[in-house]
Amino acid sequence: MRRGVSLLVVVVLLVGGCGWPRDTGTTLADVRDGVLRVGVTESPPWAWAPDQGDPQGAEVWLVQRLAQRLGARIEWYPGSETALMPALKDRVLDLVVGGLDAQSPWIEHASLTRPYVTTRTFIAVPPGVAVPDDLSGVRIAVPAGTAEVAALTSEDADVVAVPEVTGSEGLPVVVGEWRLGDKLRASEHELAKQDHVWAVPPGENGWQVQVEHFLLDLSHDEVTELLLRAEDAR
Repeated sequence: MRRGVSLLVVVVLLVGGCGWPRDTGTTLADVRDGVLRVGVTESPPWAWAPDQGDPQGAEVWLVQRLAQRLGARIEWYPGSETALMPALKDRVLDLVVGGLDAQSPWIEHASLTRPYVTTRTFIAVPPGVAVPDDLSGVRIAVPAGTAEVAALTSEDADVVAVPEVTGSEGLPVVVGEWRLGDKLRASEHELAKQDHVWAVPPGENGWQVQVEHFLLDLSHDEVTELLLRAEDAR
């Protein structure tokens, strides 16, 4: 008798759990064949908002792929993380992208996907430029307004802040690993490592699983190609 009851309980649990994971709200159902509301933070080449037209960048193009898969129309909402994350928590938005790192401080406002790609930032040199052993006093071209400016300043490097690193500066430069190749070779100086994630509303488990499946199907090479395309597009 006890065995029969136990089997019945297992069957009920299995049947009842066949729809797991579920959203506490209805995000996945609303997005599928509906509208995908996406917050975009400024973080080239991952994402940026031009003065006119839709946002651009590697993760913007990935969102477009996801929306196409779901039959969804996208509404874009550019803004700062400070503005977008509370909107995500309140389910005004369905997704936030833009170079987010797994160490994001917004964990109380959002659920972060598992990291789908890891990127590194290096000091690299063009042909004919010596690889520095010690950064102290070395002139290094760095994208202005980035965390790498502070990192190099703490190493007593002579920081040359530029709007965009082109590789033609005739100096060691700070670039993402996707820029390395014949024109730029990496030094041993790795400045940063980032595990990239997207943010979804907390509790929307089915939606998060859908997004993660999409992201984890991507290869590192696919993401690299999109980042290079994004760099060229700017």
